[in-house]
Amino acid sequence: MGAWLDAFVATFGLIGLGALLRRRVLTDVAVWAGMEKLVFTVLLPALLVSSIGAVRLAELPLGGMAGAIWGALLLGAVLSLLLARALGHSHATATSVLQGGIRFNTLLAFAVAGSVYGPAGIAFGGIATGLIVPFVQVIITLVFSLGGTRRPDPVRVLWQMVTNPLLLACAAGLALSLVGGAPPGVAGLLRSLAQGSLAIGLLCVGAALTPGALAASPLTQGLTAALKLLVVPVVTLGLGRVLGLETQALAVAVLFMAQPTATTAYVQARAMGGDAPLMAAMTTTQHLLAMLTLPLWVALLAL
Repeated sequence: MGAWLDAFVATFGLIGLGALLRRRVLTDVAVWAGMEKLVFTVLLPALLVSSIGAVRLAELPLGGMAGAIWGALLLGAVLSLLLARALGHSHATATSVLQGGIRFNTLLAFAVAGSVYGPAGIAFGGIATGLIVPFVQVIITLVFSLGGTRRPDPVRVLWQMVTNPLLLACAAGLALSLVGGAPPGVAGLLRSLAQGSLAIGLLCVGAALTPGALAASPLTQGLTAALKLLVVPVVTLGLGRVLGLETQALAVAVLFMAQPTATTAYVQARAMGGDAPLMAAMTTTQHLLAMLTLPLWVALLAL
């Protein structure tokens, strides 16, 4: 019970504190925009480099994790688009349903996995992030492009991939792992930066939530949340077991796939012509529901 409380009371307490600070103390939007940029470009990449660089790649079940995660993401993407079509949504709204169905909150995932599974959870989480982020971004970018006036631009998709700080951090961590880890001094610097990533990041998650948008398109929100928080992780669990994925790697893969959609999905929806108001509503709804579903997933995986 103590470990459970440490994992979830601290995690969702920081999210709640972020929401309170955004509305009562730090009300300047520019403050939170700067903090989000710091987390995304420096602190979270430091966590990924530090955690992945400390593991031995030969001992990681990369094939099994890739099969379980990519298979579940592909099915989630197909079901998201079919759901949007069945509900009669426009292409703009369909892209938001897609983001709500397959994107995940990296910071929340690391916070829960680290609290529940310790350093191994962070290490496996780094591998899961390296598998999820590029796959998701390729799918989302292609779907956005297919609905526009221009044909999909492979060069633009590739550029977005190679300049993504999280992907660059995963690559750097893998390189360090191959040479035996970061050298003394650098390793300490990375650990110091990594320690600030989760607390500051979770405060930013809370600040980005928009409770006022909860009433928008309740059927679409509810079905998308069920897909993201229940169906996709169930598929991941099933595929992982079929592929013989070892227990802890499977648990972390499922836990990452059971996360609510990313708070940055709203930014991407607004920038690329999606339904931004619905995306904001989905983000808030899924984070509130995750307060119930994530503890249930942790308890189930413990069995």
